Formats: sequence, C-alpha cells, structure tokens
Amino acid sequence: MALGVEDFLPISGTDYVEFYVSNALQAAHYYKTAFGFQSLARRGLETGDREISSYALQQGKVRLIFSSPLVPGTEIGTHIDEHGDGVKVIALTVEDATRSFEETVKRGAKPFLSPQTLEDKGGRVVQSGIYTYGETVHIFTERKAYRGVFLPGFKRWDSDYNPSSLGLKYIDHMVGNVGWGEMNTWTQFYERVMGFTQLISFDDKDISTEYTALMSKVMRNGNDRIKFPINEPARGKRKSQIEEYVDFYRGSGVQHIAIATDNIVETVEELKSRGVEFLKIPDTYYEDLLSRVGNIEEDVSVLRSLGILVDRDEDGYLLQLFTQPVEPRPTLFFELIQRKGAKSFGKGNFKALFEAIEREQILRGTLE
Repeated sequence: MALGVEDFLPISGTDYVEFYVSNALQAAHYYKTAFGFQSLARRGLETGDREISSYALQQGKVRLIFSSPLVPGTEIGTHIDEHGDGVKVIALTVEDATRSFEETVKRGAKPFLSPQTLEDKGGRVVQSGIYTYGETVHIFTERKAYRGVFLPGFKRWDSDYNPSSLGLKYIDHMVGNVGWGEMNTWTQFYERVMGFTQLISFDDKDISTEYTALMSKVMRNGNDRIKFPINEPARGKRKSQIEEYVDFYRGSGVQHIAIATDNIVETVEELKSRGVEFLKIPDTYYEDLLSRVGNIEEDVSVLRSLGILVDRDEDGYLLQLFTQPVEPRPTLFFELIQRKGAKSFGKGNFKALFEAIEREQILRGTLE
C-alpha cells in the first residue's frame, strides 16, 4: 500500500478455506491421515443442522472446512455436480465485516452474503461475502468478539485419531485459473474492488514449453499477507494445464493452494510416506542446479530424490514441490513451499514444472 493511501480493506490473514465435497467425513479423514491436519470442529445433525455436514481441521495457521449436503437439491450439491469437489470459499479475517462488505460492493463487487451476526456461548462472529472469479467467494470474517472453538454453529470435534502434524505453517498464496482473456478482468477486480496491487506478472515468454503456455499476474493486499496469482491460458500447440482445468472444472476456480513449511525436506518425506503423490521431476533438472541458483544449504542429492525444485531471486531462494491433483478431476492440487528470503514464485522452475504437468496430461490423454 502506497504511503498515505488508506487501506480500505485491511485483512489480517486467511481465516479458512472451505471445500464443497461429496463426502466431508472421508475428505477430513484423508487430510488428517495424509497431510497431518488435526480435528477442530464439526457441524451437522448433531448440532441441529439438517442440510449440511461440515468438518473443520487445523494445522499451524491453516484451517480447512469440508462440507457436504445432507439432502438433495442444495446449493452445495449443485456446485459439486457442476465442478466436482473443490474450493468454494476463501475466508479472510477482517476487523469489520460490515464495512468490508459495504466498501467492496460500493466498488462493484457482486454480493454473496449480506452482513450477518452468528452467536453462541463463545461470543459472536460477523460475516459477509462477495463473489470473485467463477463461483468462488470471499467471506469476510470478523471474530474479535468470539472465543469459541471455531465458528458459531460448530462444536468441538474430539477425535481419538489425530496423526502427527507435518510442519505446515500458513497459506503462502492461492492460485486462481480463469478462462481466455479473463486475467486482466480479475486482476483489475482485485485492484479496484479490494485495493490490491500487482506484485509481479508473467507472460507466455516466461511460462511456456514446446507445447503449452499461460499468462499470470500476482495480486497482493496492503500488508502483503494475501497473495492471489491469477492464471489464464495462452496460445500453444496443445491444450495447456489451465485449459484442462477450466474444461474439467467447468469454469474458473482455485487451481492450487501453496502452504509454507520451515523444513520442506522433512515435510515432503513424511507426506510421501503417507501416500501423497507429487509431480515427477527428471534428474536432468538437477545436473546444473547450483550453477543456476548458487549455493544452498540443502543436499542436492536429497532434493533430487524427492523432486524438490529450487529458485533464487534478489532476496534469497525458495524450495517448492507440487502434488498430483487431489480430486478425481484433474483440477485442484497443493504446493509445498519453503522460503529462504525469496519473495518470488519460482519463475526459474516454470519450464520444468510445466513439462512435468504435460507428462501427466499425456497419461490422462488430455494434452490434445
């Protein structure tokens, strides 16, 4: 945020991410088992909700909700029919949810949820919401008067099954895929409606292989805690991963969630031991790694064995790795990232990453 310019939408962080899924109980079990999330709270029949069953999990500052319909004809069920399992809500923690709604709607946002107050014995939470790309929404969550376990309507979820955490700290960034010619529309939305600024941009010269390409711009909020890269396809010889996503998701949506760790080697080793599958990076990537990125603290042979990528910018370097899609449709996946000073997004790894994704597209028969 420029000096002297008011941040009309102060955001202190990502409050939670809500997934609409076919089976919330099984999804929660997967994220506990494979990713080390811990039971937090639940709602459903046992809390008096006759339409929705939800399970909330937490690890570090990352909170995820998995919600499924209990009856036919719900908005959640319709969303799943159209898009498959995926992210519906990116909730943002704000000081004043009512003002956040009024300011963004005044600037052109489409309302999703008018300000409402939720209360229980833990206090009260005010929430409001707006639409962004596709059917994805931002829920502004004001919880300064709440001391309960998670949100009103949920009760504590005490479970005997809580595998150990894996060192996941917080959401570093979340990436949205949009259709042809829509990237500038949505980056301008974040600028005009939410007061974000552009951190960096990439065009098809930066992000391309022999066959496919994309364009991307990274938007950030005033205190730099929220970063939303927005991708759109670019012309190539074959169908890019962005086109594949939009085709199978049937529209724009969240492509991946990047979660920070302080020790990516240990985190990835444990994730692999729990069955999480990652993109395969060829050994040739590591042959001249140090000449590209300079000295690093990690053992290159270990990085090679795990497929971890490395990139450097003027502030330091980062390590990153991407999972295979975690849904039946080739849509949502996760990124693990460890920053050692670097503030960028791994531009030097784009070609290797895209080629790895293309190899998976060939196996799926979608690199047309």
